[in-house]
Amino acid sequence: MTSPRKAPPPGAALRRLVRQDKGDTWAVRLLPRIVFGLAGAYTLFVLASASMASFITVGALVLLGLLVFLLRRRGQLLLALASTLVTAAVVGYMAAVADIARGVPAGWLSGQALFGYWALAGMALLGAWMPREHPGRRGVTVVLADVVLVVASGVGTVVPAVSVPLGFAGVVAVLMARGGGITAARRVVGRVARRVRKPVS
Repeated sequence: MTSPRKAPPPGAALRRLVRQDKGDTWAVRLLPRIVFGLAGAYTLFVLASASMASFITVGALVLLGLLVFLLRRRGQLLLALASTLVTAAVVGYMAAVADIARGVPAGWLSGQALFGYWALAGMALLGAWMPREHPGRRGVTVVLADVVLVVASGVGTVVPAVSVPLGFAGVVAVLMARGGGITAARRVVGRVARRVRKPVS
């Protein structure tokens, strides 16, 4: 019968860290991480304390870094989120520029930027993950839909009335093509056609 493993005495980990024995890889690796971690935390604290804008920027960067760390093994979702953020920034800027050119006081958080393009970007992100079995890569699907949305926002700088409907049609087309919707529609049409062709008994 094996004897139960004895618990290490209190303070053993701290003594290992202080000794820095060359053969103890745990202690040798942990000390630089602690030093750089404290230095990084202090740097972020100093930057965040400068102003409210700096605080918001640092907080957003910390949350973004945490999100990237948590999703480091889910490349497609990380790609889709990054593409959605970039698309939201680009289409928001283009929509604001188009509104200002028409003499309408607007910004990134109003008008077509929020209620049109941003809604379509969210629809592309959700639509790629709604099917249980996706035939392609979901992140690539979101990237293609976002490219179509950016093109539609570019058209909106010239013809604002058709930009959002064009973006909606393009996003739906990409989601159907990449998600197997066109194939499913062909199957349904084929079944209906075969039933119609059968002679009535």
